[in-house]
Amino acid sequence: MRPDGILIIGGTGFLGTALRQRLSRSGRPVHVLARHADQSAEKNVSMHRGSIDDASLLRKILPLCGTVIHAASTTTPGTSAQQPSMEAMQNILPTLRFLELLREFEVRHLIFFSSGGTFYGTPASTPVSESQPFSPQSYYGAGKVAIEAFLQAYQSQGGNGGVTILRPSNVYGIGQPYRPGFGIIRTMLEHVKRGSTLEIWGDGENTRDFIYVDDLVEVCVKLTQGQTQSGSYNLGYGRGHTINQVLRAIESVCRVELKVNYMPARQLDVKAIVLDTGRLEQLLSWKPQIQLEQGLELTWNWLKQ
Repeated sequence: MRPDGILIIGGTGFLGTALRQRLSRSGRPVHVLARHADQSAEKNVSMHRGSIDDASLLRKILPLCGTVIHAASTTTPGTSAQQPSMEAMQNILPTLRFLELLREFEVRHLIFFSSGGTFYGTPASTPVSESQPFSPQSYYGAGKVAIEAFLQAYQSQGGNGGVTILRPSNVYGIGQPYRPGFGIIRTMLEHVKRGSTLEIWGDGENTRDFIYVDDLVEVCVKLTQGQTQSGSYNLGYGRGHTINQVLRAIESVCRVELKVNYMPARQLDVKAIVLDTGRLEQLLSWKPQIQLEQGLELTWNWLKQ
């Protein structure tokens, strides 16, 4: 019988924190493994300071947890752009060590956060389905492709329990910290708050699929409640907006005019990506609820406080 607990690896980051806070209200025990784990105020949550390849610590936690959510990543497309070995050393290898350990335990459902925004590169047409071949333009995306391949091999070789791979688009919302060079919506809002100049790579006509964090969390909650569903699933809003459209929407919500400096385009940036989420919607009877303008207003009101 599968244990009732849920382990979140990377549960102090943006996604991990949102998942932890929501899952703590489910009544099930939630365990968080993170390098900078501190005491949590949420009920039913136990914090553990360590890394994904800390075997001695995990052997104490995993017997309590039948579901594992792997939401840890130490890189971004920008940080590993000049150093591809970062993906191997900081993300791929630690995950492989974790898989070796996970084989010791029976019936563990693993949910892994991949990247729908970088996995497919620039597809020939959008929206793009899960059957589209991978074609990453960044080392970050290539790292996600590699981990997905290892997860598929892990399951085909008798890995215990199911493996669900989620390929989210660009996630934003309340609680997202400001990280220079990552998260265009959060970056824009930071420049609004500071009154500083925003740099946009290219002409601003690159198209992205933006999903509010609460919609993403709801998918994870449903996956932890139902029968294990193995496979790869796109997770986005299913509608594209150009960077310039997002810029104008933020100016409207915040009632300011942003100062913008357009920079030369970068090769690592995907020109247009919108995800076809029909497979996940059918599986979970789910649809995203928060439209872009509503999500921007929620995030801006939080940031002002």
